[in-house]
Amino acid sequence: MLGARMEPFELAILVAGAFAAGVINTLAGGGSLITVGLLVWLGMPGTLANGTNRVGVLMQNLTSAWRFRAEGVSGFRDAVPILLPVLAGSAIGSYAIAQVTPALFERLFGVVMLLLLVPMLRPGRRKDDPTPPKPWPPALRAVVFFAIGLYGGAIQAGVGIFLIFAMSRAGYDLVRANSVKVVVIAALTAVAVPIFVLSGQVDWVPALALTAGFTAGGFVGVRLAVEGGERLIRPVLAAAVVALAGRMLGLF
Repeated sequence: MLGARMEPFELAILVAGAFAAGVINTLAGGGSLITVGLLVWLGMPGTLANGTNRVGVLMQNLTSAWRFRAEGVSGFRDAVPILLPVLAGSAIGSYAIAQVTPALFERLFGVVMLLLLVPMLRPGRRKDDPTPPKPWPPALRAVVFFAIGLYGGAIQAGVGIFLIFAMSRAGYDLVRANSVKVVVIAALTAVAVPIFVLSGQVDWVPALALTAGFTAGGFVGVRLAVEGGERLIRPVLAAAVVALAGRMLGLF
């Protein structure tokens, strides 16, 4: 296994990269591009890197969900209605990715992300707005979140951006949308991780190094999100969208 041959400085690089990714994931999304990229750079095959990364992602989002709740911005209640389609999509996506190449889909996804950049950055619902968010029709909500779960189970990198976009279009401000996002990603990743483990696509030594960094980054990211609010989240979100789209289109 690759992890058994890793040097201490390589593990330190993974911890540092995962810390940055955890902060980015909590504020926006796309942080897994850093960690999966580091794993591949260290010699790990892409499929193994994809599965190994999920262990840290799971712990980061569990930590972030707990910290948002402690800060009085819990996303648990708002996440419940969308969990069923997300979890169904995640199970199918994580199982299928071992057999289907995501290369073409990633490029199409990059184009979609660029197209969604402008509406995604439009102001969301104000915190002091007493009007509750207008719910989507149940059928549309189920389709949208099933598709998000499918992507999250298969590739994961950037799924948080999709979730923020979906929640903001439903009327949530970015801080609230982030609190819901981390709960949903924790749930969909909890479904995906056992599938990757059973498929032999998790290398536990680097997975634990990533977990340490991701967890610390998620803790810090929540504090930044709550204190900085949309003024901080919006530019980080914009940078994450551009970076994710550029990477998936092969621009850098």
